[in-house]
Amino acid sequence: MTTFVLVHGAWHGGWCWDRVAPRLRAAGHEVHAPTLTGLSERGHLLSPLVGLDTHVEDVVRLIDVLGLADVVLVGHSYAGQVVTAVADRLPRTVAQRVYLDAFVGEDGEAARDLLPPTVEHHWAGSAAEQGFGWLVPVRKLSVLGVSEQTDVDWLLPKLTPHPWKTYTDPLRLTGAVADVPASFVECVSWMRVFAGQADRARERGWPVHELATGHEAMVTAPEELAGVLLEIAGRVPVPAAETGA
Repeated sequence: MTTFVLVHGAWHGGWCWDRVAPRLRAAGHEVHAPTLTGLSERGHLLSPLVGLDTHVEDVVRLIDVLGLADVVLVGHSYAGQVVTAVADRLPRTVAQRVYLDAFVGEDGEAARDLLPPTVEHHWAGSAAEQGFGWLVPVRKLSVLGVSEQTDVDWLLPKLTPHPWKTYTDPLRLTGAVADVPASFVECVSWMRVFAGQADRARERGWPVHELATGHEAMVTAPEELAGVLLEIAGRVPVPAAETGA
């Protein structure tokens, strides 16, 4: 059995994995999908102080308090930053990190540094002009490759503005994350904002999987995404206690 911890990206909540998690559980795995501080149903906790460290602590505490082990840690989009930082802090607990159309940051890099310049300019401008200087408004779902009205109707009421500080805070790493194996999953049927991150993963020798869907793969291609995650989990070494060795 594998323990999956699925971390959502900007504007979302843990509920966005609701079409993927049952498929992983049906295959016999444990799944956790926390909502990060200040977002969606935890929006009442939002403040200008919520940053990358806040969200890293959310996931570290989940893993520690529940005593999880051999974790396959999956981060979508912005949450690539969270996955990297958590794995750096818990290299013996995280067995595999998976970047789903996500940032692949290095020590000292902020998420905004990893965006294409035109996208970064738009995000920064949106925060300054519409988000009181510290919030990124929800983007149009059509830009993210969500075209089915039923998907839009399911997503839109639950989405909330995202704290810009999480995009301006740099990663602070010890280097321990390098010992945790990683994979990348790129969503190729949209504007491909994360193509450069997929290239960075290839340069590091990580397996890179491609999904013919938009950025919101957990919504628009849950079966295909679950299949990729199960494939990746199948490569995670099983502890001796579970093999009887």
